[in-house]
Amino acid sequence: MSQNLISLTLSDEQLAAVDQALSSLEAALTGLIALDTDARKGLSRMGPKSEQFCRQTLSVLTENPQVVPASIGLAEALVDLQTLDRLRPRLNRLRKLTERAEDSETALGSDVMSLALEGYALLKVAGRNQGLEALRRELSGRFNKTPSVERTAPTPA
Repeated sequence: MSQNLISLTLSDEQLAAVDQALSSLEAALTGLIALDTDARKGLSRMGPKSEQFCRQTLSVLTENPQVVPASIGLAEALVDLQTLDRLRPRLNRLRKLTERAEDSETALGSDVMSLALEGYALLKVAGRNQGLEALRRELSGRFNKTPSVERTAPTPA
């Protein structure tokens, strides 16, 4: 029995709508940045516990402006926090959609691979009498392991 984890067909119209929606998202979110690995590694992270600390600190600083020098950038930090709060629900939706798309991609590939393996097994058995041996041998390249380089013992001097 063949595996069929997913039955999905995407019409040209659906794909065009997806492409248009992605273009709209890209246009609407032009301010997003991409960090390289080194920059990402060097950043302070704000996890759940740190977030509570940050929110409380910003609140105390806002309530006590007399202790905040103008150079600290409190207004920008408050805008950053507000933007973070507004971006997160959309990011969560995108993550869920991406996860479903990745799972669907995996399931589609698995369905195809499963049937291809079954078909290959059929070719091995039934294809011999059907003049398909050359094609089966060609397909068998997927299963050939690369021969490891044989190590030769150094010759004694």
